[in-house]
Order: sequence, then structure tokens, then C-alpha cells
Amino acid sequence: MTLVVILGLSSATVSAAPDDRTAPTRSAVRVPARAMDVVAAMQPSWNLGNTLDAIPDETNWGNPKATRDLFAALRQEGFRSVRIPVTWSDHQWATAPYTVDAAYLSRVKEVVDWALDEGLYVVLNVHHDSWQWIDDMPTDHDRVLARFDATWSQIARTFRGAPRALIFESVNEPVFDKATAEEKTRLLRELNTSFHRNVRSSGGGNTDRLLMLPTEGCTPSQSLMDDLYTTIKSLKDRHLIATVHYYSWYPFSVNIAGGTHYDAAARNDLDDAFARMRDTFVARGIPVYLGEYGLLGWPDHNHPSRVERGEALKYYEHLGHAARLAGVTTALWDPGTWAYLNRETLKWTDPALFAWIRSSWTTRSGTASFDKVFVPKSEPITAKGLTLHLNGTTFRGLWHGKKRLVEGRDYTLFDRTRLVLTAGALTRLTGDRAYGVNATLQARFSRGLPWRIEVVTSDDPVLSDATGTTDAFAVPTQYRGDSLATMEARYGDGGNAGQTGWTPFQEFNKAFSPDYPNDRIVLRPEFLDALRDGDLVTLTFHFYSGEKVLYHVKRSGDSITGTRVTPAS
Repeated sequence: MTLVVILGLSSATVSAAPDDRTAPTRSAVRVPARAMDVVAAMQPSWNLGNTLDAIPDETNWGNPKATRDLFAALRQEGFRSVRIPVTWSDHQWATAPYTVDAAYLSRVKEVVDWALDEGLYVVLNVHHDSWQWIDDMPTDHDRVLARFDATWSQIARTFRGAPRALIFESVNEPVFDKATAEEKTRLLRELNTSFHRNVRSSGGGNTDRLLMLPTEGCTPSQSLMDDLYTTIKSLKDRHLIATVHYYSWYPFSVNIAGGTHYDAAARNDLDDAFARMRDTFVARGIPVYLGEYGLLGWPDHNHPSRVERGEALKYYEHLGHAARLAGVTTALWDPGTWAYLNRETLKWTDPALFAWIRSSWTTRSGTASFDKVFVPKSEPITAKGLTLHLNGTTFRGLWHGKKRLVEGRDYTLFDRTRLVLTAGALTRLTGDRAYGVNATLQARFSRGLPWRIEVVTSDDPVLSDATGTTDAFAVPTQYRGDSLATMEARYGDGGNAGQTGWTPFQEFNKAFSPDYPNDRIVLRPEFLDALRDGDLVTLTFHFYSGEKVLYHVKRSGDSITGTRVTPAS
């Protein structure tokens, strides 16, 4: 594969980066001398995701081209650094001398310079190349290493005159799928060491530029961080940074295996990860840059939300706190317009979500066991309660709009944390008891953001019989104010049904997905294709109110029959 084939360019457009690309570029950043102080000054950080790392070109993954105005907006929103992921593969010869297209290098330099000129630190890396060709290193060692070295030689030469506010990251999430665990350790150490030697030997500003080295897969496990610590110490260079990524406890991050809430398992996973970063690196004088964080597949405003909103907010609030305790700088992974920052308008797609992220940079906020109180319509109204998570704050009261609710009449607080809304308050707040959200309350605390509590009128969802095919099948559903949390799938013999065999709780938006506007639950073809032909499957739909509704499906060839299960009287 050559650059001519990929880009449709004539060979005349392909040339080595000229040696005169070394004129110093300016930066509005005053960079401290110590690496630890530099990384601290980079907090908070943001990723220009799915842009220069997109394959094959900058706009192919749905984002517009980056502009200087983008970086000005980020700086105004409080960010102090940006990570600019770059995939070089489709703009580089795949054979020696592995020349990067000069026009592409110029474009990357233009974007980097814009960010520097706006007073931001910049992290520049080799990104999806990690799985496109670097992953072949176990079976094609010499060629991969030669290409890796050639890539960094050209990058280093292009930016040797850049200020120290520009930081190089050797490679994103290296995995080496075809290698053993021992080989992976050796190969990554070889890449990181070669990167270090290559950049340092290029001279200019690269002699003391901060360099960032990842763990395998950028995973923050203890053994992998220990390996990276060994590499960093062996290099005897005080201008090095360790980098890892964190996307929460996997079942919660994608909503699988019953991970519907930000529960103790998810909280402990985060606390343990940041404690490891602190103890392995920060406490030993090596700064840590969390190069990516977020939730896998959330937010995605093009699809139903797989993680319940309030539970997601708890994660972001907790992560900011843990990072501050550990002394770790955090870089939000932003894949583009459908997630956090709209690249067209330069406005946050969900300003309230970003408010929680921004607040977490400096303080804690109180939360609660959930962000909804469900009031059954078919039953007399009774008192309902939530548990407050104070997070070091003090509860200041409950508001409905501008009106403060009265303790003792509208709610009772037990042991500082158990908040119970009275039947009288719920009667007033639910009004005509239409299904759905009837009122939104705010629990306010001594600092941080208020916690929203929605008062929801609901009843048990009702499912109906249906037929369809493995390509198109949906369960008619009257949600009646409730919302879907997860789906459990089992065969009659108790075995797990569906494409995820290690758990009966299938993955949200992969096996099933709620379609609220059209009153149905869609079962995805991947799930239906994985069902055993002729075997009855019992689905248990779990809703956030706590209700569970059973449903039967059976596959016969390409046909699917769905039958509601009538509750026993």
C-alpha cells in the first residue's frame, strides 16, 4: 500500500519533512522547569478526538476541521492543555523510508501552533497507528521498528523548534495482540526507549522536551505500571511523564452484566486505579497524565443513553475528586459533536453535564442514591425516600424551582443522609399524575452543584406479543413513565442467551435498545442471531423503578416470535 493509492496524490507531493522546519514557534505558556509542575499546570486537559486521528482523513469520522477558534473556546472554558491525537498511517509511505506527506505534517503543525498560540499546552502523539501497523511488531519486528523510528524522526525534526509547552507521547494504547505477556513487556519497553533516544538525539528544543510514555494498552493495572516505572527509571531522564487511560469499571461504563448503577464496585475500581497511579508514579516523583477518561459509548446523543444520567454524573464527580487527591492531570476524551463539545457551534452539547465535569476540577458536590423518585399511579401515594451522598458537604435544603420546601412538612431528614419526601408533598408535586416527570427538585449542599431529583409518575410497563425476523424485531412496550435499565436473557436450562455468553445481562444498545418515541424495545440482530434455534428464551426487562417484566422469545430459522408473560395472580 502506498500513499499514492490511499490519497490519490502524485508521487511528487510526497517528500521528507524539510530540515528548515526548525524556526522557533511561540507559546503564551510560561513552562515550569520541573516535569511535575508542568503536568500540574496542564490540568484540566481535553482531547481533539476523532479528528487528526480519523481514518483516512481529518473529517472522515464526522467532525469538521479543527480551527484556531476551537482552541480559543477551550481556553475560555477553563482548559489548560489539549491532547492532539494523530494517525499517520494513511499519510505515510508503508515502505522505507516511510516518508510522511509534507502537506500532512504542515497541517498537523498548523493545528499544534494554533493551540500553542492560544496559551495551551499540547500533547502530540502517534495514535491509531498502534493497531494499524505497530501491532504487527511481534511478527514483523524490524520493519515496524524502522517505521516507528522514521515516523518520530520526522515529527521530531518538524517540531524541534517548538516551545516546551509541546509534549510528545510515544504511542497510544499499544497492545501487540500476537505476543505473549512477556513479549509485550519487552516490545513496549523497546518502543518507548527508541522513542526517547530518537527525540533526544534530534536536538533543538527536543533535548529537554517533556516526553510521555504509556503502559501497555494505557491500562492502569499494577503490573503494567510497574513495567513502565522500570522503563522510566532506566532512562534516567527527569523530563518524563507516565500516561494511562481510565474509562471506569467496564460493566458500568457500557452497561453490561448488571452494571446499571455507579455502585460500590464501580467506585472502588476508580479509587483503586487512582491510588495505584499515585503510589507507583506520583509519590516517586513521576507525574501522571490521564490521557483519556470518560465512559465508553456515553454520551452519544445519536442513541438511547446506555448509562443513566445521574449515575454518570456521580462518576464524573468522583473522578475529579480522586484525580485531585492523587495529583493526576485528566484529559477528557471528546469524540466530537455528538458527545461533549459541538465542533460547529463551539458550544457544549449538554451544558449541565459539562458543568459537573468543570465543578469536579475544584470541589466536591453532593449526590444521592438516585436522581428519580417513582410514584406508582395505580396505588395511593405514600412517602418515598432517597439516601444522600454528602461527599464531605452539608445538606442545605430542598427546592422546587425558586420555592424552598419545608422540612417536617414536605420532607424529613434522618441521620443527615436519609431524605424522605412526605405523601403530602408528593401529592402536590405529581399534580394530575400524568405518566412521566411531574416535577424536578434540587437538593442543595454547602458547596458544589445541586443534585436534581425528578418526581416521576409510573406504573408497571406493559409488553405485547410480536413477530419479526432476526433482522428486524421489536417488543411493543407501554413504558408508562418508566425507563429501561437492562435486559437479562436465559434459556430454559438456565444458560445465558445472547452474544455475551459470560453474563445473562446483555449489553445496552448492542443486544437491546429502548425506543421510547415509538413505544418499543428493539432486540438487535446481533443478539437474535446468537440465539439457539428452537429454544425458548426468557427475557427479564429491568426498569429503573425496580420493576421487572418477563417476556419470551423463540427463534425459528430467521423468524422470531415474542410472547408476553402474564404475571401470576
